[in-house]
Amino acid sequence: MSRVRRLSLASRLLLASLLTLAIALPLAGVGLTQHFRTTTTAAFDERLAALLNVVIAGLDWDPTQQRLVHERSLGDPRFEQVFSGWYWQISDGAEQLLTSRSLWDQRLPTRQHREVVLRDLTGPRGTPLRVIERDIRLAAVDDPLHVSVAVSRETLDAELARFGGRVTLFLVGLGLLLLATLALQVRWGLAPLRRIQADLQRVENGDAERLDTRLSPELARLARAMNGVLDRDRRLMAHARHAAGNLAHALKTPVSVLTTLADGVEEPRRSRLRDELMRIDAAVRHHLARASAAGDTGLAPRVDAGEVLMPILAGLGRLAERRGIALHHDLPSGMRVRMEAQDLQELVGNLLDNALRWAESRVEMDGGSDDGGSWMAVEDDGPGMDEAQRQAALGRGARLDEQHPGNGLGLAIVADLVKLNGGRLALDRSRLGGMAVRVWLPDRPFQPAG
Repeated sequence: MSRVRRLSLASRLLLASLLTLAIALPLAGVGLTQHFRTTTTAAFDERLAALLNVVIAGLDWDPTQQRLVHERSLGDPRFEQVFSGWYWQISDGAEQLLTSRSLWDQRLPTRQHREVVLRDLTGPRGTPLRVIERDIRLAAVDDPLHVSVAVSRETLDAELARFGGRVTLFLVGLGLLLLATLALQVRWGLAPLRRIQADLQRVENGDAERLDTRLSPELARLARAMNGVLDRDRRLMAHARHAAGNLAHALKTPVSVLTTLADGVEEPRRSRLRDELMRIDAAVRHHLARASAAGDTGLAPRVDAGEVLMPILAGLGRLAERRGIALHHDLPSGMRVRMEAQDLQELVGNLLDNALRWAESRVEMDGGSDDGGSWMAVEDDGPGMDEAQRQAALGRGARLDEQHPGNGLGLAIVADLVKLNGGRLALDRSRLGGMAVRVWLPDRPFQPAG
């Protein structure tokens, strides 16, 4: 039952059509065959009745020889051919017996019937026969005479079998034709739904923002309603991002003021205040990054990574120069990543910022596509991390070196952004000697569970 529920609409319609044809066509075949059998058998019996009347009309009594005679030909040479399957017989139940030459030395079983009777029996040499018989009286004969005419059923049965085979072939061909026609009808009828499905796929892929409403009236209303939902969601997401940005600006000034005021406090309280303010700033950036990215990953567009990251790479390149660090990046031309532009900038900015904090003299970034997605890797020649440190680096607020400025929330923010977009984050030892961070993002839309 669960499999049936998972069938597509087209499969359901085709299955219903197939079941209907599987029931209707055999019933039609049985009805046609039975009607043909009845009609053909009736025509065959009428011919037998005519032959019976000819046999009766040719019967006479010869007073000279005191016996029955039959002087009229039935007009069919098969009554003269031995065991041809065409026979007639006249009997009084005793000595008086007349038969066709075809019956030779065989006799047909007789039954006394006042009315005309039709029945089937097995004749000479096992031939199936159709028999018509009745009792008559002649004035010169005291006992009633029993007249029988028998004709082989082989021709009749062959005709019935031939018709049955033709009906079967015809109905099979008709069924296949109807099924093909219904399949085309279903395909044509569901074409607007396939267009909506394709439009939804384009919206999910980020290639379109709305559904095409040039559809039948019923589906056009559905498409317009879905477009309304998409527009409302985009407005809500834009409002959420705008609110997150406003909150960031609202908190930035007080934190800056408190940092300045902390400079006037004597040690060691000044260091403690600055550390706590830096933790507040990092926590705010972390949660604002999550808030700005959450909720719209399913509709994230595919953006040109080189174009989106150009300002980030340019700004961090100048920072690397001032620190005496060589920053190299090699992203393939036209590389497209499924992610909101500002989320991609936040992700790569945090990766490069962390790498520049720890690097001695060199940071490298490259990327590409594989396994149904896009990947980017950032490596540095810093001290690197062991396995325990790499696990700790993904924890919120983890500090790996108190003497380095900044905080350990950068990788945690990256990890959250990667998770929200259905990607993977891996930390490893770099070939440059420091740490290598590899991010993989899927090409297909990511729908969070639940």
